[in-house]
Amino acid sequence: MTETIINLAYLVAAVLFIVGLKRLQSPATARTGNRISAVGMFIAVVATLFLHRIITPIELVVGIAIGSIIGALLATRVKMTAMPELVAVLNGFGGLASALVAAAEVMRYLVTPEASVVVTVAQTTSAAALSPLSAVTAFTVFVSVLVGMITFSGSFVAYGKLGGIISGNPISFPGMRVLSALLAIAAIASGVILIVGTGAFPGEPDAVIGGTVALCVLAFILGILLVIPIGGADMPVVVSLLNSYSGLAAAAAGFVLSNTALIVSGALVGAAGLILTMIMCEAMNRSLLNVLLGGFGGDSSGDGAGASLADGQSVTETTADDVAILMSYARQVVIVPGYGMAVAQAQHQVRELADVLAEKGVTVKYAIHSVAGRMPGHMNVLLAEANVAYDHLYEMDDINNEFSMTDVSLVIGANDVVNPAARTDKSSPIYGMPILNVDQSQTTIVLKRSMRPGYSGIENELFYKDNTRMLFGDARESVQKLIQEVKAL
Repeated sequence: MTETIINLAYLVAAVLFIVGLKRLQSPATARTGNRISAVGMFIAVVATLFLHRIITPIELVVGIAIGSIIGALLATRVKMTAMPELVAVLNGFGGLASALVAAAEVMRYLVTPEASVVVTVAQTTSAAALSPLSAVTAFTVFVSVLVGMITFSGSFVAYGKLGGIISGNPISFPGMRVLSALLAIAAIASGVILIVGTGAFPGEPDAVIGGTVALCVLAFILGILLVIPIGGADMPVVVSLLNSYSGLAAAAAGFVLSNTALIVSGALVGAAGLILTMIMCEAMNRSLLNVLLGGFGGDSSGDGAGASLADGQSVTETTADDVAILMSYARQVVIVPGYGMAVAQAQHQVRELADVLAEKGVTVKYAIHSVAGRMPGHMNVLLAEANVAYDHLYEMDDINNEFSMTDVSLVIGANDVVNPAARTDKSSPIYGMPILNVDQSQTTIVLKRSMRPGYSGIENELFYKDNTRMLFGDARESVQKLIQEVKAL
């Protein structure tokens, strides 16, 4: 009866995972989808821990309460600009959890109750629990530990790069790739020791335990070496890829434990993360291998207002009242948000500006580039927080043809995703990357603090176009001034 209840709970959880993931496809249903998936995970966790009697009901309630409090605090206190870092941390802990569960299963099979070290994932004293691991189970342990530890260390490197703790520039040293290859070979060798040792030396667990520990250490170092040479401009892709890794590690841990819910949820996360990674690579017109090995983008130190290109071109500055007049008498205004809007926390002011313009009969739309910001969907999340209507958000392919008919494009903190060099300059590192065609608008207004380049570290040709006007200053303050000026007209 217990097994039947557990299997039914897992079935319900799996259905909720799939329905929740489906609803994440649209901003209008994403919040509901997130809640549905969370309920599914809650059911799966309770079924596993309570019905298997791994912990007592009191321990279960206390654990859920502590986790809920931590989650609520993170959700309410973490700024939207720090959300990419939070996602990276969650990916890292997900990978670590999978690796620890898989490693603990090795101990459960190899350590007797009389041993000084007791690590269990289930309260059982059956003879089967103390028998050698099968080769298949040992292999899944190897995969879970390897991928999990790579995800753990790699995610925290990504966290450091996104948060400015580690330089966003590609970091490398002579022989790094050779060292990475050697570490990968050593990790595989440790895995072989684990797989062979569990069956060959069931009474001598030291070699197996040593192989598992060595695998953890090697995979941890390998994760650092795989992510640290990647430039900051590619961190959104890396975060998405690491999210996929965490799902694969969880699925492997599910096979180790014969846990259906963990297999299904891990496989869904792994597949979704990989699909999103490929979509983002396509949006940048780059291969995944190029992202992982390219060393593209990083920190940059740009000049202040008045910087110019080498050929002597200069930018044209404007004022808030001039921009307000342009927008107030426009037929259509397209707002292009970027990471600068996230830094300034200007999304609420941007929505208010759009509402004020709409009251004057101006059609306002938002153009969203899939890699704008520092995590997938960053701009969508920010605008949703400001209660921007979902039907006003347009993806690049849906809005690009309208720029030639747009009176004013308002670029707020976006940089590389609107740089015409992606179309014209074959020597540019972003050449071939699909961009938002804001330069085709009648007038383009760019809100920036300074002339500092974007995360790719290259100059933006858009700033020097004849139809571009630069409004320097904090985005939030600049938009607030625009609101006041538009209201006054």
